[in-house]
Amino acid sequence: MEQKGVHLNQETFCCSICLDLLKDPVTIPCGHSYCMNCIKSHWDGEDEKNIYSCPQCRKAFIPRPVLEKNTMLADLLEELKKFGLQAAPADHCYAGPEDVACDFCTERKLKAVKSCLVCLASYCEKHLQPHYDVAPLKKHKLVEPSEKLQENICSRHDEVMKMFCRTDQQCICFLCSLDEHKGHDTVSAAAERTERQRELELSRQQIQQRIQERDKDVELLQQEVEAINGSADKAVEDTEKIFTQLIRLMERRRSDVKQQIRSQQETEVSRVKELQEKLEQEITELKRKDAELKLLSHTEDHTQFLHNYPSVSALSEATDSSSINIRPLRYFEDVTAAVSELRDQLQDVLTQKGTNVSLTVTEVDVLLPQPEPEPKTRTEFLSYSQEITLDPNTVNRYLLLSEGNRKFTRMSDIQFYPDHPDRFTYWCQVLSRESLTGRCYWEVGWRGRVFIAVAYKNISRIGESYESVFGYNHKSWAFLFQNNICHNNIQTAVSGPPSSRVGVYLDHRAGILSFYSVSETMTLLHRVQTTFTQPLHAGLGLYWSGDTAEFCKLK
Repeated sequence: MEQKGVHLNQETFCCSICLDLLKDPVTIPCGHSYCMNCIKSHWDGEDEKNIYSCPQCRKAFIPRPVLEKNTMLADLLEELKKFGLQAAPADHCYAGPEDVACDFCTERKLKAVKSCLVCLASYCEKHLQPHYDVAPLKKHKLVEPSEKLQENICSRHDEVMKMFCRTDQQCICFLCSLDEHKGHDTVSAAAERTERQRELELSRQQIQQRIQERDKDVELLQQEVEAINGSADKAVEDTEKIFTQLIRLMERRRSDVKQQIRSQQETEVSRVKELQEKLEQEITELKRKDAELKLLSHTEDHTQFLHNYPSVSALSEATDSSSINIRPLRYFEDVTAAVSELRDQLQDVLTQKGTNVSLTVTEVDVLLPQPEPEPKTRTEFLSYSQEITLDPNTVNRYLLLSEGNRKFTRMSDIQFYPDHPDRFTYWCQVLSRESLTGRCYWEVGWRGRVFIAVAYKNISRIGESYESVFGYNHKSWAFLFQNNICHNNIQTAVSGPPSSRVGVYLDHRAGILSFYSVSETMTLLHRVQTTFTQPLHAGLGLYWSGDTAEFCKLK
C-alpha cells in the first residue's frame, strides 16, 4: 500500500517544466514549486518584458522574485526516494506540441511510442501493451509514431487503403477496386511497395554510383587545383628571379654607361681646357706684343724706330685653329640615341614575349570531363530511352488518363480527380512522375494541338496566368503545335518538317534540349543550349476537346 501511495503522488513531486523529479526545489510566491534551474531559465527568457510569471497559474511578479531552496521539500524528496519514488521513465513523458500524442490517454496525454497501421491509432507504452499480449493484436503492423494515419483512410468509403491502382497511380481501398477502379490494374499496397522498393534501391544504386563518379571528378579537380596552384607559385618564383636578374643586368649596364659618359666627359673637358689655356697664353703674348708695337709707333726718333722694329714686329707662331673642334649641343646625343634605341628594342622584345607569356598562361586549362557527343542515329538515341508516365496529381480535370498513365485526351466534361496542390487548375496540362537529369530520350505521339514540354517542378499550377503555361515563362521550354519553340514567352520558328511523332533528347548536365521529327529518319527541329538549374519533368498540354497525346513505348 505504501508503494502504491508513493506512485499515486509521484506527479506531485515533478517539475511541470522538465517533467522530472524536482532538483534543488524552490517555491515561488504563488505556491508552485520548480527545479531551481528550470524556473531560472524560464524567467531568463522573460527578462526583456521585465514581468515574471508562473508557468502553471500565470500569476505575474514584479520585480523578479529571489529564489531560495525549499529545504523542507528537498528533504522530503530525499526521504521519499528511499521508499521507491523515482523519476518517470522517459517514455512516459507528456506529449508536447511537436510530439505524437497517445489516442487512448483520457487526461493529460502521454507521448506515443508506436502507431498501429491496422487500428490507425497511436499508443503510449501503457496502452500499447495489449498489442504485445493479445494474440490477434500481435499481428498488427506497428510503426514509429505518425500524425498522418488518417491519410491511409479512403475519403469516399472510410476504409483503410490497402490496395494500389497502377492504372491511376494511387492508393485505394477494396471498395474502390469494385467501384470507380473496376477493371483497372490493381495490386496490394504491399506488392506495389515491394516493386517500388526495388526501383528505389536501383535508383539509390545509380545515385551512389554517380556520387562515386562525382567524388572521383571532385578529387581529380582538387588535384588539378593543387597542380595549378603549385605550378603558378613556381612560375611566379622563377619569373621573379629572372626579372630580378634582368633588372640587375640593366642596373649594371646603366652604371657602365654612366661611368663611360663621365669618363669621356672628363677626357673631353681636359682636352678643351688644355687648348683653352694655350689660347689664353697666346692672347696674353699678343696683347704684350701689341703694347710694344704701340709704344714703338709713338717713337719720334726715326733711327731708334728702325733699330727696334725688327725685334718687335716678329710674331710667334699662331695656334692652329683647326684643332678646335666645336660640336654645339651634340656631345653625347649619340649615346642617348643609342640607349633610346636599346630601350625601344627591349620594349619590343618585352611586349612580344609578354604576349606570348599571356597566351601561354591562358592555355592553362582544367581538364574537366568533356560532354559526350549528341547521338546521331535513332538507335543511339534509343540507348538513352526513358520510360515516362503522367502524374495523376498534376493532371487538369478536363484531361482523361489512359494506357497506364502514358496517354491522355482532352475531354469536354470534367473528370473526377481528388484535390491536390500539384494539380493544374486552369490549363489542360500534366507533368511526368519522373524527374529527369543526366541524358535521356523519349518520344511523343500526338494529334490536334499539343504542347510538348519540359519544366521545373516548381512551375506555377494555379490560375490562368502565363506563369502556368508551358513555354511562356522562364521555368519551362515547349514545342508548340504551330511548329514553334517557346521559352519565356519568346517563340522561335522551327525550320524542320512537322511530324505527328516528336523525339525529345535531354542532356541535363550539358544544358542541351533537342526536339526531333521522327519518321523513317530523324530530323532536328530545334536545339536549345542553356543551363538547367533544377531537375526537369516532361510535360504535355492539349488545346481543344478531342486532342490526344501519349508517351510512346520505345523498343
